[in-house]
Amino acid sequence: MKKIELFNAGWTFNKQGEKEIVNLPHTWNAVDGQGGDSTYYMGQCTYTKIIGKYPGKVYIDFSGVNNRCSVLINGRKAGEHKGGYSAFRFEITDLLTSPKNFIEVTVDNSNHREIYPEKADFTFYGGIYRDVKIIYDVPDEHFSLDDCGSKGVYVTAKANGDVKVKALINGYKTGVSVLYEILDKEGLVVAKAGNGEKLHVENPILWNGMENPYLYTLRASLFLDGKLKDSVSLRFGFRDIKFDANEGCFLNGKYIKLKGVSRHQDREGLGNALSMAEHEEDLSIIKEMGANSIRLAHYQQAEEFYSLCDEMGFLVWAEVPVISSFSAKKQKNALSQLEELIKQCMHHPSIFCWGIANEITIQGEDPKLLSCLKELNELAHDLDSSRPTTCAQLTMCPADSILNKITDIMGYNHYYGWYMKTCDGIDEWLSEFKDSNPRMPLCLSEYGAEAVLGYYNDNAFQGDYSEGYQAKFHEHYLKTINATKWLWGSYVWNMFDFGSAIRNEGGVRGRNNKGLVTFDRKERKDAFYVYKAFWSDEPFIHVEGSRYKFRTIGEHTIRVESNCKRVTLQCGDYKKALEGQYVFTFEGVPIKEGENKVIVSYGKIKETVVFEGCNEYPREYSLPDGCSSMVRNWFLPKNEEIDPTCFSAEDTLADLLKNEEVKGMLQGYIGAIASNPLLPMLTKKVKIGTVVNLKFLGINEDMKELILGYLQTVKK
Repeated sequence: MKKIELFNAGWTFNKQGEKEIVNLPHTWNAVDGQGGDSTYYMGQCTYTKIIGKYPGKVYIDFSGVNNRCSVLINGRKAGEHKGGYSAFRFEITDLLTSPKNFIEVTVDNSNHREIYPEKADFTFYGGIYRDVKIIYDVPDEHFSLDDCGSKGVYVTAKANGDVKVKALINGYKTGVSVLYEILDKEGLVVAKAGNGEKLHVENPILWNGMENPYLYTLRASLFLDGKLKDSVSLRFGFRDIKFDANEGCFLNGKYIKLKGVSRHQDREGLGNALSMAEHEEDLSIIKEMGANSIRLAHYQQAEEFYSLCDEMGFLVWAEVPVISSFSAKKQKNALSQLEELIKQCMHHPSIFCWGIANEITIQGEDPKLLSCLKELNELAHDLDSSRPTTCAQLTMCPADSILNKITDIMGYNHYYGWYMKTCDGIDEWLSEFKDSNPRMPLCLSEYGAEAVLGYYNDNAFQGDYSEGYQAKFHEHYLKTINATKWLWGSYVWNMFDFGSAIRNEGGVRGRNNKGLVTFDRKERKDAFYVYKAFWSDEPFIHVEGSRYKFRTIGEHTIRVESNCKRVTLQCGDYKKALEGQYVFTFEGVPIKEGENKVIVSYGKIKETVVFEGCNEYPREYSLPDGCSSMVRNWFLPKNEEIDPTCFSAEDTLADLLKNEEVKGMLQGYIGAIASNPLLPMLTKKVKIGTVVNLKFLGINEDMKELILGYLQTVKK
């Protein structure tokens, strides 16, 4: 029987000649990838260690290395892996030639033209950031360890109790047999089959989301002449999920609105080198808010996290990092990452769909994009026909685009009210999409606004980075989502602030501040409680702006989030009760000089905050000097200045069309007009900043800033 040993301790880490001893998981960007420097290190580093000699066949197993990895043992190559988020392993039996062997792992997190992702709004943390294991004493006859980092056993279950199992066996010979058993939660065998691939459980208890996340275990045992040689166990669940363009989502035949959040896998001071404790804390906070679904953006996340979602009943959108910067040269890698994701994770009942792309048209629609997405979609169906496929489009992709007819279900990422227009824009767009795609089940896969702790004012406005505006923004979206029954779900961007080394806005460097909870998970922003009011059944009261301690003397409007039906606010002689739901607005609350105690209550549920009355609005509650309140999209340069070596709004269309990369991007938006030989002649003196406003090019105002921001990423 094979044995597994953690191999995390005592690695020598070498970054540009500087060495230190580290334990895994580890990343070298835990500081500079989160705003510690203006740039963060992207390049090669090495991890070295002495590895002993083990009995039987030996494999080395990596749970996650970002993003290109090669392994040498005693100077001989064990293998190479391309992709920063999936597990992989190599057999190293013949390379372990002595009691002490030297292993060298070279890791490179720089951009690679053939590997996804190449460009995205998150930090590409380098390192061996998940566990490394040694699998040894592997017998000659065993369930394959060579198939895309999987366990070599695959299980698919239907709600009617039917189970299909597929196993890959290495060293198959006469005398080899396999026994499949299904065990219930108590460990009792409820079905079994010898050498068969089909099993059936009578009257199975369904995995029913957070109501009852019931799990069974498939145990596959491999025998040679009656002697047990290998065993694999996988937890799974019986469930059925359906999507309807008009009615929404149904789990096991019952309507369910997917109340979702998006999650990046990093944390302040740790990068993406997380332990089980961090995964558990994230899920406890998400559960506290009342969400029932999670979009794991934008890549495969830790096996432990999927298992926790199985146990807690979260419905999970799993996806690969085919994002932002499309290239047909990356297609082989895209297919590889998708195959690894599905083969490694398809037994998890929490996963309800496979995401094949995100915002992939952000730089225009490449002529090969359609065929590549179709190929990814077909691969997902071939590997797992039991789950729907999906993708997330960005606003710039027209509602009637042919790209919206590839996957089974889909989502759109919109930031009306933050990057463009006002919040009302989402209401208008949803009607437009429904008219163009009456048969496509849709969710809102991203939406959000930034908030930095410490910014407050009495009249929050779009772009002020205040908690107050973020709360109002999400209140509007939640009302729209609730009112749109045919929308099968939504995924707020983002549950937690996360590292994005390319960002510098709102007075904060290296971070995306759209989280409902701070990067360190210590503070819940006011918008968190807006969601808790809409989604959670646990009675609570929260006074919005409780961190806005010092307020000018006079009357103020105080908002209260609560899932109670009636709340009462008292402040000095002021006392008022309001009936309603979610958000209660108390106007004319007097703030006097000195201490003002505000008590909000409903029965035994109570919250008390204290405000200090002052004569002038404290300057520290506003954006720092030099910080613009104009929101930038993430493509723009960090210092907000135009880079003269790159294209910009100051260039003419004629000059832009001379660059093949820019021309390809523009063709994605304005079609064949970019290829018209007369156009450059007509626009020799017309700057692109003016051209993008012309209706004859077919570019709307929503896309203007995104296009101009993109130009600053292309060298002349």
